[in-house]
Amino acid sequence: MKTTERISAAFARAAREDRAVFVAYLTAGDPNLRATVALARVLEKSGADVLELGVPFSDPVADGVTLQRAAARALAAGTTLDGVFAAAKEIRSVSEIPLVLFSYANPLHARGFGRAFREAKKAGFDAVLLTDVPVEELDAALPEVRRSGLDPVLLVSPTSDAGRMRAAAARSRGFLYVVSRTGTTGERTRLAGDLETTVSRARRAAKGLPIAVGFGIASAADARRVAAIADGIVVGSALVACAERNGRRAASAVGALARSIAKACRR
Repeated sequence: MKTTERISAAFARAAREDRAVFVAYLTAGDPNLRATVALARVLEKSGADVLELGVPFSDPVADGVTLQRAAARALAAGTTLDGVFAAAKEIRSVSEIPLVLFSYANPLHARGFGRAFREAKKAGFDAVLLTDVPVEELDAALPEVRRSGLDPVLLVSPTSDAGRMRAAAARSRGFLYVVSRTGTTGERTRLAGDLETTVSRARRAAKGLPIAVGFGIASAADARRVAAIADGIVVGSALVACAERNGRRAASAVGALARSIAKACRR
């Protein structure tokens, strides 16, 4: 299946089934790459439709403490960009789940954007999201993303004005990522009160492009609220924290949490 087809097929299938797409995030290499591949399989079997693999970075300014710790563990284990690509290849060898490369710009820029994106595509990734590159500064990398055959996925937030949302949507393929609130990633006791307004604004800008909401979705209750208004939900810190808490029981605990979130995606 072609790159764009995997992502679009996931959203089309979920729409037919009257549910939101479940996008799961893992920091690649936390606590090691073998565990990442194993958890990826658990997540897919437990209902995840799309998988984001995060490239660990030493200065993850957009991440909360949970993902900061995950990146530190992954780097301490010796995880490199080549290792992330190798893990993706292993996942792709047994699965057609859409894969999104989630990265800060620095690790990819150090490799050279063109080369990094080509290698990501060859490894089996379908899309790339540069978490610290705003839409105004993306034009240097965007042509290389598209030449590689990857889908660019851009972020918008509650503070994005209408023009910026339109610009991000126009440059995105696959889906538009809507940050649910200002601040860093991480679990919260409740979602932002103005989430419905942010999603409504993003949907007008997207003009039919699916939208997925992330940052702060920590429970089935959160997922249920977001699934009612968005095409997809993104869960990261809650899954990473679950694995962190449960150690050797991480696979079963993450699977149980993922199943509860997948069930909550049904409308």
